[in-house]
Amino acid sequence: MQSIFTSLLKGSRPSTFLPRATSCALLLVLLWATAPAQAQGTTTIRIDASQPAPEPSPARYDGGAAQSPTGSVIGLNSRYLTRDGQPWLPVMGEFHYSRVPRQQWEEELLKMKAAGINIVATYVIWIHHEEVEGQFDWTGQRDLRAFAQLCAKHGLLLEPRIGPWAHAEARNGGLPDWVMKNSPVRVNDPVYLAEVNRWYAAIGQQLKGLMWKDGGPVMAIQLENEYSAHGPGAGEEHILTLKKMAIENRLDVPLYFVTGWDNAAVPERAVIPIYGGGYPDAPWDGSIVKLPPAEVYAFRFQSRVAANMGAIGAAGAVSTPAASKDALPYLTAEIGGGIEDTYHRRPVIQPDDIGAMFPVMLGSGVNLYGTYMFHGGENPDGKLTTLQESQATGYPNDLPIKSYDFQAPIGEYGEERASLGKMKLYQYFLNAFGDELAPMTVHAPETQPANPADFSVPRAAVRSRGDAAFIFCNNYARGYDLPARKAAQFEVSLPGGVVRVPKEPVVIPSGVYFIWPIHQQMGGVDLRSSTAQLFTRLTSAANEIYYFAAVRGIAPEFAFAARDLQSLRASSGKITTEAGVTYVSGIQPGVDAWINLVARDGRKTRVGLLTADEAESAWRVRLGGAERLLITNQDFFVADDGGIHLRSRGTNRFAFTLTPPLAHAPQSSLPLTRGEASAQAVSYHAQGRERELQAQVKVVRAAEQVAPVKLAPPPSWRANGVAQAPAEGELTQAGKWSITVPAGAMNGLDELYLRIRYEGDVARLYDGGKLLTDDFFNGLDWQVGLKRYLATKDAKTLELEILPLRQDAPVYFETPRKVAFGSSRQVGNVESVRLLPEYELVLGVPAR
Repeated sequence: MQSIFTSLLKGSRPSTFLPRATSCALLLVLLWATAPAQAQGTTTIRIDASQPAPEPSPARYDGGAAQSPTGSVIGLNSRYLTRDGQPWLPVMGEFHYSRVPRQQWEEELLKMKAAGINIVATYVIWIHHEEVEGQFDWTGQRDLRAFAQLCAKHGLLLEPRIGPWAHAEARNGGLPDWVMKNSPVRVNDPVYLAEVNRWYAAIGQQLKGLMWKDGGPVMAIQLENEYSAHGPGAGEEHILTLKKMAIENRLDVPLYFVTGWDNAAVPERAVIPIYGGGYPDAPWDGSIVKLPPAEVYAFRFQSRVAANMGAIGAAGAVSTPAASKDALPYLTAEIGGGIEDTYHRRPVIQPDDIGAMFPVMLGSGVNLYGTYMFHGGENPDGKLTTLQESQATGYPNDLPIKSYDFQAPIGEYGEERASLGKMKLYQYFLNAFGDELAPMTVHAPETQPANPADFSVPRAAVRSRGDAAFIFCNNYARGYDLPARKAAQFEVSLPGGVVRVPKEPVVIPSGVYFIWPIHQQMGGVDLRSSTAQLFTRLTSAANEIYYFAAVRGIAPEFAFAARDLQSLRASSGKITTEAGVTYVSGIQPGVDAWINLVARDGRKTRVGLLTADEAESAWRVRLGGAERLLITNQDFFVADDGGIHLRSRGTNRFAFTLTPPLAHAPQSSLPLTRGEASAQAVSYHAQGRERELQAQVKVVRAAEQVAPVKLAPPPSWRANGVAQAPAEGELTQAGKWSITVPAGAMNGLDELYLRIRYEGDVARLYDGGKLLTDDFFNGLDWQVGLKRYLATKDAKTLELEILPLRQDAPVYFETPRKVAFGSSRQVGNVESVRLLPEYELVLGVPAR
């Protein structure tokens, strides 16, 4: 295993400046990576859920106005959120309006909605709006009111996170420089409180009439962030003051949140702690080695802030009575949707790094799944300074000046990444079945891992209510190979008896994760168990269709209560009945796979079984007057007029499949060619007019030999300093290239991407000396959406600067490709520059 930057890259040698602690960390990582696999033989995962759980109690919480003008009520009890008195398990995604051009908001919100998001969380970053004291700016992409109105237009709820301190990797955590100079901050100092009150008043004016009680989308407010100060005028006293000020400034909402980690201050009954699930890596960590296995891949049975460690009230957890395990539901705001590379740590996130968090966090009891970030962004231009977090401003990390892409499921320029499909599989599950999951309680297995680095024991949980249950399993950890679980079988004890899933033991492959249903009621038939992931549910005129996704490497098995069946037919596989259970096994997954059920009372239900790839590429649509799934590898969203938009980067070819099929081809902006068709599905192909675009690239200046990377002084909580990024305007030794985009390049396109394959340290893209965006090299191609930068149809010449990367740079890389350093012991070059047109196909509306 190679984990230090200097051992990752070709021709490298161990660095001499690494402290002894780093060497110890390396040894520990080696021990974790070579831990013995589980002993051979049957792996029985026993979970006792036989004792009936008490019903949830009233929440110990005093909120704001909870009823809308139509009578709809948002509430909660000790276990879950409610909407109109019914269990509610929403999906929340973070999107920073002030980091995305206003003209792109609507389309990006529609992408989030299509992926299953119900609530949009957004920081209201003070320094973005009042960088100069007394000069508020709510215009353009800073227009909070317009953003909230767009959310309302598309049926999305909104949770503004109003600070005053936000973090968000913003300068001063979002506090303007002048606030930092005027008085102590984040305490009940009279000068500071007066400034905060004016800030809250400005937000209240922006959101006037848009609260839930007014019929608007704003249903929650987060006060402060990551706050654990204590002492006179601080802690709970300060949070109570902020809540009082928010209400006085017309920010009256059903739910008031505070972040619940880092020994947070949580005044009882006043606010609800909302937790962070964790991130796939820790770019804020001071080390430049591979980190131990992340906690977010291990279940949390005793704590809401740490995996298998301590209990609620222990150090690091919330210690107030209001946060006790049974007082308030387990809600989350920050489960990583990616990670932002810092200058000294540059991880490369894989799709499964994000997908594997879902069964872990849901199986740990989470009843609001909040992802940070769901959509990447770009810092706006500052009037006085750059607006990113930096060590120069006393913060622990250096971030890119402009880019806040976060390797999010929807990128900085709106590109949909493979991680979005992994997430959508679970978000659609929550949209369809969250009301069933929310009341269920958590049960730990008989044997649990000792800690997040213990791979010897399977990772699993059950949530149940009565005999209905879900099994949660994760056999994945970022950067580590977990052993396959040989001859594995779940043995779940429920009030009605023991259920073994599957009927015969199977191998749970390394790297898989899933949620399996137990006693799922489907149209009068009891699905006793399944080894396929429950995905979503559609309603048609003839019947309900329950779609499942096959788990990679595990044969699908369905077990139905025979007493409930009048008849059962399947598209393939074997049907057997044993001890009152009818099994369907060996069914081949795909769009043509089906099981037709007729219940004793005559109700008809269809089960569809998609492959994992198909499910991750499937989107809910309404075509031909009915709900369907549209399966495509293209980017996707549904517009206001009902038009279904497919986007394709770099290729003019489109392909999609509809299930159930349409009798006739849908309306389309491009001619459709009908492909394979069956009673269950039909496929179509289309091809747009190809655009051949080439950028003209010229070398303007050769790179010079760069000086050694400097280490910044360490913060008080970190033992060592880390590499310091060059400030704006300091790339004097960088190589420089001109890139000319031809005239009319955007004609007929919604977006045009510039894809730069390079090697170096820091890359920056300019227009006439103005910094457009930047990138810390991590081995991936740098992809820049040009639409926001091309104001006219004329040719445009941009300048690219790349600072060479030194071989001895004290930086951690996970680059997916080797970098060759020459005799100069540095590298800074451009391998290729391509223009990638983004083509579009629109379905369901008349051709344009």
